[in-house]
Amino acid sequence: MAAIWYRQTGVSLVVLWVFLLSLFSAIGAVKHGDFKKCDQSGFCKRNRQYADTAKATANSWASPYKLDQPTIKLQNGKLTATILKSLEDSTELVKLPLTVSFLKSGVARIEIDEEKRQKGLIELRHGSKVRKERYNEAADWAIVGGLDLGAAKIKASDKTQTVVQFGPDYTYEAYIYHNPFRVDFMRDGKVHVKLNGKGYMNMEHWRPKIEKPIEEVKEGEVKEGETKESEAPAVEPSIDESTWWEETFGGNTDSKPRGPESVAMDIAFPGYEYVFGIPSHAGPLSLRETRGGGDEKYDEPYRMYNSDVFEYEMDSPMTLYGAIPFMQAHRKNSTVGAFWLNGAETWVDIVKSKSGSNPLSLGTSSSIDTETHWISETGVLDVFVLLGPSPKEIIKTYTDLTGTTSMPPQFAIAYHQCRWNYVTDEDVKDVDRKFDKFNIPFDVIWLDIEYTEGKKYFTWDKQTFPDPLGMQKQLDAHDRKLVAIIDPHIKNAAGYHVSDELKSKDLAVKDKSGDNIYQGWCWPGDSHWSDCFNPTTRKWFEGLFKYKSWEGSATNTFVWNDMNEPSVFNGPEVTMPKDNVHYGGWEHRDLHNINGMTFHNATYTALLNRDKVPKRPFALTRSFFAGSQRLSAMWTGDNQADWSHLATSIPMVLSLNIAGYPFSGADVGGFFGNPSSELLTRWYQAGIFYPFLRAHAHIDTRRREPYLSGEPYTGIITKALRLRYSLLPVWYTAFYESSKTGAPIVRPNYYVHPDDETGFDIDDQFYIAGSGLLTKPVTAEGETKVDVYIADNERYYDYFDYSIIAGAGEDHTLDAPLDKITLLMQGGHIIPRKDRPRRSSGLMKYDPYTLVVVLDSKGYANGTLYIDDGESYDFVDGAHIYRSFEFKDNKLTSDNLSTSGRKTKEYLKSMSKVRIERVIVVTAPSEWESRKEVSVLQDGKKTKTQLFWHKGDGKKASWAVVGNPGVFVGSSWSIDFS
Repeated sequence: MAAIWYRQTGVSLVVLWVFLLSLFSAIGAVKHGDFKKCDQSGFCKRNRQYADTAKATANSWASPYKLDQPTIKLQNGKLTATILKSLEDSTELVKLPLTVSFLKSGVARIEIDEEKRQKGLIELRHGSKVRKERYNEAADWAIVGGLDLGAAKIKASDKTQTVVQFGPDYTYEAYIYHNPFRVDFMRDGKVHVKLNGKGYMNMEHWRPKIEKPIEEVKEGEVKEGETKESEAPAVEPSIDESTWWEETFGGNTDSKPRGPESVAMDIAFPGYEYVFGIPSHAGPLSLRETRGGGDEKYDEPYRMYNSDVFEYEMDSPMTLYGAIPFMQAHRKNSTVGAFWLNGAETWVDIVKSKSGSNPLSLGTSSSIDTETHWISETGVLDVFVLLGPSPKEIIKTYTDLTGTTSMPPQFAIAYHQCRWNYVTDEDVKDVDRKFDKFNIPFDVIWLDIEYTEGKKYFTWDKQTFPDPLGMQKQLDAHDRKLVAIIDPHIKNAAGYHVSDELKSKDLAVKDKSGDNIYQGWCWPGDSHWSDCFNPTTRKWFEGLFKYKSWEGSATNTFVWNDMNEPSVFNGPEVTMPKDNVHYGGWEHRDLHNINGMTFHNATYTALLNRDKVPKRPFALTRSFFAGSQRLSAMWTGDNQADWSHLATSIPMVLSLNIAGYPFSGADVGGFFGNPSSELLTRWYQAGIFYPFLRAHAHIDTRRREPYLSGEPYTGIITKALRLRYSLLPVWYTAFYESSKTGAPIVRPNYYVHPDDETGFDIDDQFYIAGSGLLTKPVTAEGETKVDVYIADNERYYDYFDYSIIAGAGEDHTLDAPLDKITLLMQGGHIIPRKDRPRRSSGLMKYDPYTLVVVLDSKGYANGTLYIDDGESYDFVDGAHIYRSFEFKDNKLTSDNLSTSGRKTKEYLKSMSKVRIERVIVVTAPSEWESRKEVSVLQDGKKTKTQLFWHKGDGKKASWAVVGNPGVFVGSSWSIDFS
């Protein structure tokens, strides 16, 4: 690709050589020198020092923030007041307006601003034209609901504290301490969350940069006749002022026109040992401590600063491509959370310690407290406290605020075949034909940047893709789709209509002057960046996706947004300078982590509006923020063909799911490098359980389509993919239910078994939604056995042969040869599937269903099934089937869960012949051995059909099969086994 890039951009050989060196060195391993550590990030270093000072002088330390009691007002569920910050060596008090909103959901939202900045009573440096306020628009992008105020009342108030009761039936309490300011949140008489309990709260207020006269400067510091700028006197103890006014890293200098303005606060979870969330990082699900290093501790905070990180390293708090600043704390039968709503660069320290003498902490089920320290470079302090009490309720409450995943088109949850790059339209058609030749199902093929003409998006290379519509017509014959990449950087080239319009309509990100369009380097070479914070840009961008604008696109063309952190090859930390200026006068530093979200939101809307009758869009994003889950899928970025990356993909995807982003996955096979046949096979066996399933590879890797693996690998991979397709009814139902409740689609042990302390940190096995399916992929070379942990007393059964696995609180060693997928069924569930292999999911639309009924120890099971047309929005008007299945008292029933609408009747008619072709009952009672028939009741008519009972052998359960019961998926019916 580098040679093509050189030919099309015309850059010098010297620049090309430098570029190649940087690219190839990056391919070897992550370049740590490109990315800051905390002590290289001025505001992080300052706030860590601030915390160290508070800790070292704990006996004499007093936080300089106090609540001005006379200003406290509580009205209609909202408390307002003023926090006063005292300054060292000054009588001045900095006013910080406080708002505490007590929401109907029981969430408490704490917002702290700075009065001078809020009112614009500050001076900007360098003649800057940026906004004077603290950035306060993160909620406009992240929050879509859940802000209705609830009832709240003051229980008690005196000079030292104000106690507010709120939440359901006033069962929650907020103890607001005045001096120093801190808040303890209580549920059931115990403190669960503490804000500023350690006194680490720090809002760097505005102060002018003082010009010192020459005579005050030591001899030799400046030349004769010069003046010297210096910082104002220290106002916070032990604070390093050297990066207040400008900061240099990697040869780039950040001008900081507003001076220091970071916000920080400690948030503690008394009695909670385990914390989860704040994706995305390549590490375990249970977050590690970040102070001190050593075994199972990091010596750096978790960083959230969306970045293009080549070949990211394992077990690291290093930043990656996206950021969701939402953390959960969990202990036996209790979960709480904190959502730190800030789109700027953010660091989080985590420290665990034994509980102190606080009597309110006594009686908890854990003796460990987790203390976290949140630090952001800019913005208001805006934190939501969620009091649970269960993982399910925490995620439901969080997604009520930030939104749930929109119902995707059905093809999007099937298999995607991708690499950088399929080089011609004939290449694409050949891959499509070979999947058919080898009877391997797939739904989507992807095009990376090489399909364009000179890296100009919304164009096609006429030499290599002369007939894009013909290519897509072939795909459409088997109901397959094409995904093409569209990135936010726009090639700066005269005559390129996208670039010309971007400049002429003033729609691009500006440099620090606020007047000139920012220029940087990315795949096309010299580039500009679309500013999708600007509504006019988004409207213009939408028009680029119209079929008449993007010639060669079709109704089965969908979009992949990459490089939207944004990635800038010659920028600081491989991204955009922080003092660039966006729409509205905000600096890039204010909203960096939100940037990628604006782009994929615009893409989704563009796809939605390109057709007269909208169809469900599909957009994939690499960069994301809280709320991105509403409109896009994501993947974990540029991983490696390495066993450790396979293993780490599982906790990474789990972490995203419990942070409200279920439509997530990792590149199957690893992006960089060439996987061995064993690794590739095992990765497919794991990848079929990612909610988003895509194989992807770097341009320099060997081709690795499944049919190239050779036997036995091709056959084993095909078997895995067919399992994914067979279970698409489970996945589709899970996506529908998640779109309603926000529930994770893949679920860690602590979520499913919140009282099982042994399993809280298990992150190498997981459940598929509420289906009762439990899998543990093989993630180590040469491994032929796995230890599966069973948390509960229910029996589990091997999905394929009904072998019995039982024993709560134990690891169970199971055989896992290369051709074996470890997939268990928990007793008490009914699993819908489709067993007829097809070329794509769209061709399965009218196929019959099989129901696998896995009885629990009481002879009970239940499950759900959701069906719609897989592409339109008719389901909103009732064009769907949503059924509840229940096996109880020897009777299997199907009941309607749908709400009728104007399109219900028409849709049910179209699906009237789709039937249940088989019912399999696992753990069928022995008394069924002599039974040859079962009774079927449907539409008031009673019939009989055959029952076939199969005896287990002690290690395997007995099972029974009802073949062709004659019942239909859209009808209510019952099958009586009595």
